[in-house]
Amino acid sequence: CSSSSTALLPASAIRLDRENISSVGRLRRLAEIHSLYLQQNQIEKIQNLDSFPNLRFLCLAGNRIQRVENLQALPHLSALDLSHNQIRVLDAEELPRSLQILDLTGNGCTRQEGYRDLVVAALPRLLQLDSQPIHGNAAEEEQAGGGSSSSEEEDEDEEELLPELRIPFTVDRDFFADLHRELAGRARRRRRKALEEHRERLEELRERRALLLGP
Repeated sequence: CSSSSTALLPASAIRLDRENISSVGRLRRLAEIHSLYLQQNQIEKIQNLDSFPNLRFLCLAGNRIQRVENLQALPHLSALDLSHNQIRVLDAEELPRSLQILDLTGNGCTRQEGYRDLVVAALPRLLQLDSQPIHGNAAEEEQAGGGSSSSEEEDEDEEELLPELRIPFTVDRDFFADLHRELAGRARRRRRKALEEHRERLEELRERRALLLGP
């Protein structure tokens, strides 16, 4: 990649897209790296990623990967893009339970019977699968319970999840556009719910005041 594009990324990110990489070798431990871009290479196997124990975002789109494996060493991984690989059968148990965003579009495994239900059951924190929001799982219920969250808290949540969303790079932009819309929609729904609850409390207080004061 060019030095100018690399300069746009934070120090916590490594960008190695379109470098004709065929495999990920053993590296020294790089605990400070949170994001790794390896899209559009020739990688056939997911391996040696335990060198990045604090990885939150991993893009392996457009490679030659046939199996989901060796990801359990990434306990903080929030977003995983494996779109347009050669994964025919998915072992959902190989996916880190920390995942909130997963993209497997363009793989044969998405046509497995019960594919979506299988993935959702295996990933309790999942918010989005293949650019489609997940409804009714533990993560969404937990978010719904936080109706009083402020907009600042929403922004912090988004920044923590994918800190590079504001930076130009070559991952499929539709994936991130959909993600932005989904996160923005969730924030609006929470704020609307909080406002409704506030109005209900005000109305309840008015009714009590009227009863106390009398006609």
